[in-house]
Amino acid sequence: METSGQNAKGARFDGRVALVTGAARGIGEAIARMLHARGATVIVSDTAVELAQAVARSLDSTAATAVALKLDVREKADFEQALVLAEERWGKLDIVVNNAGYAKRTPIDHITPEEFDDIVAINMRSVFLSCQVLSKPMVQKGYGRIVNVTSLASHNGGTVASPHYAAAKGGAATLTRYFARKLAGTGVTVNAVSPGPVASAKERLAHMLDEISKQVPVGRFAEPDEIAEAVVLLASEQSGFIVGTTIDVNGGLFMRS
Repeated sequence: METSGQNAKGARFDGRVALVTGAARGIGEAIARMLHARGATVIVSDTAVELAQAVARSLDSTAATAVALKLDVREKADFEQALVLAEERWGKLDIVVNNAGYAKRTPIDHITPEEFDDIVAINMRSVFLSCQVLSKPMVQKGYGRIVNVTSLASHNGGTVASPHYAAAKGGAATLTRYFARKLAGTGVTVNAVSPGPVASAKERLAHMLDEISKQVPVGRFAEPDEIAEAVVLLASEQSGFIVGTTIDVNGGLFMRS
């Protein structure tokens, strides 16, 4: 399969500035690479800042069109810092991809209140904070694209993931629709992409690979680039009439009526 760094086909993002959270690896890295390959300037953000720096350097060693930023999505101040960086260096922020997430497969009887709150903070509250902080300058400029990466777990109750992760991703999907409606008509769209099993999670799900693959109608896990393609579609200028939509990329595991 063609890698995202090589795939420059499709919508162009020349002159656009994008922030991708959780972009040091996996789906987030694929999204960052694909946006950059199609012309966007990209802020590669993650708590794993050294990995984020490596991704940013591989995109642009001069740091003119790709920079790394340490960003903890649990902290409102970190989103404010990202906005300052974007506006000071490039005068705007056009695209936000809220990709950062964390799943922990803890049996329900062993989930502590502290763990529950942390999973919710990373996977759901982060979407609220990002949209709250970063949509304001977009509205002022009359243009923006926000794409939230949710999960199949939000639809099926988390058959593989734990309940707090499934609940948090369900909340992120609801926040997507709320902000989509709130911002409709301002030039800012908010949508979501809901991935199913992804190849980058194979190591974590190694003990269940055969079982999960048999359940997927297409018979395999998704590649990160396949998720990134859906994100890039929603992040494009041409998607202006797509509002509050979730694109399912799950190989047929969940089909909407």
